[in-house]
Amino acid sequence: MYNLLQGLSIIEASSFVASPTAGLYCAQMGAEVIRVDHKAGGLDYDRYMLTKEGRSLSWENLNRAKKSVALDLRSGEGRELLVELAAKTGNLITNLPEKSFLSHDAIAAKRPDLVSVRIMGWHDGRQAMDFTVNAASGYPLMCGPEDWDEATAPPVNQVLPAWDFITGAYCAFALLAGLRRRDATGEGSEIRVPLGDVAIGTMANSGAMAEMLYRGADRERLGNAIWGAFGRDFRSRDGVRFMVAALTAKQWNGLVAAFDLAGEIATLESELDVRFADGDRPRFEHRHRLFELFGARAQALDWHDLSTRLAENGTTFERYRTMHEAANDAELVADNPLFGPSPANPSGFEYPATRSFANIPGRDAGDPAAAPYLGQHTEEILAERLGLAPGAIGDLVDRGIARLSDKD
Repeated sequence: MYNLLQGLSIIEASSFVASPTAGLYCAQMGAEVIRVDHKAGGLDYDRYMLTKEGRSLSWENLNRAKKSVALDLRSGEGRELLVELAAKTGNLITNLPEKSFLSHDAIAAKRPDLVSVRIMGWHDGRQAMDFTVNAASGYPLMCGPEDWDEATAPPVNQVLPAWDFITGAYCAFALLAGLRRRDATGEGSEIRVPLGDVAIGTMANSGAMAEMLYRGADRERLGNAIWGAFGRDFRSRDGVRFMVAALTAKQWNGLVAAFDLAGEIATLESELDVRFADGDRPRFEHRHRLFELFGARAQALDWHDLSTRLAENGTTFERYRTMHEAANDAELVADNPLFGPSPANPSGFEYPATRSFANIPGRDAGDPAAAPYLGQHTEEILAERLGLAPGAIGDLVDRGIARLSDKD
C-alpha cells in the first residue's frame, strides 16, 4: 500500500463489485476509505463463497484496507447519519440510486463542494449488472468454437465480471478528476458512471463498433484465435495446452525459430505469394494454414523442450493453468512482489493478499492490509467525524441505529 492519497478521506456506500473496487483501489493508494453498510451487512456481505464460519471471501478481498461503519440504513436516523458523514468528508463513492436518501443534491445542500461518483445501471436509469450489459455488448456471441453453427450456437459468457472491474477502475479515476477540479476551482462535481455505458463505450473505443458498421455484419467466431493477428492455443506432445501470440515481427520470427519452421514457412510464403513477417494481416488471413504447421510441430515436442525453445527465442507464450494451479504457482504468487503476507483476515483464513497493482521504484509498498470487521470503526468514525460523545454513540448502539464490530 502506497501513501500517494494520504490525507484523502472517502465515504463508500456500496455493494457487490464495481463500487467496492473503486474504493479498494483508492485505499491501496493510501486514501482513508470508510465503507458504510446497513447494520446487518450490505447486499454483498454474505456473497458466495463463504467459509465454514460464514465469512465471504469476496467481501473480504474487495474491502481490504478500508474502515467499516454499520448503521441502520432502513431508519431515518441511520440514513441521516450517513448523509452527515458524506457531507463532513466531502467525497463519496456509491452505487445507491440517485433518487434515494443519498442523492448528490441532498448531501450538496450541506456540502456544496461535494465530489460524488455514482455507479448506475444504464444511462436511462434501467437496472443492470455485469452479465446483463455483457449480453447487450455482443461479446458473448463472438465466443465459442469456430465451427459452431451460427443459427443454433449459444452465447458464451465470460466468468470474470470484467465490466464491473473496469467500471470500478474508471470510477476511481473519475473521483480523482473531480477532486483535481475542486482543488483548482473550489467547485464540487456530481459524476455518474453507467455500467452499461462502460461496456458499450469500451466496445466502441476498441474499434469493434466501427468494424461492425463498416462490414455491415457480425464478426465470425474464432475459437481461441486472436482477432486480427497471429495467436492461438496449441497442445504439446505430452498434453500441455499453451497459448502463443505474435503481434510484431520480432515475436513472429521468434515463434518460427522456436518451432523450427523456417523451411515450412518459406514454402508456404512462396505458395501464397506473401511474407508473414510483413505484419498482422497476412498472418491472420492465412491463419488456418499456419495453425496446421504450428499445431503439428507442437504435437511432435514435449512441453519442457518446447517451452525452453520459446523462452530462448524471446516469444510471447504461456501455458494454461486452472485457477487452483495459478493460486499455487510460485512464479505467479509466492515469488511475485504483488503479493504480501496474509493479514489478520476476518475469515481467519490465511492466504496471500495483493498490494497495489502499480509499483513505484524506490518506495516501500508495505504489506497488504486486512479487511475490517463489519462495524469495526463505527465508534471511531462517529466520534471523529461527527463529534459524537461516547454516551451519544452508546445510545445509538442501544437503540439499534448503530452497530459495533461483528467480530464476536
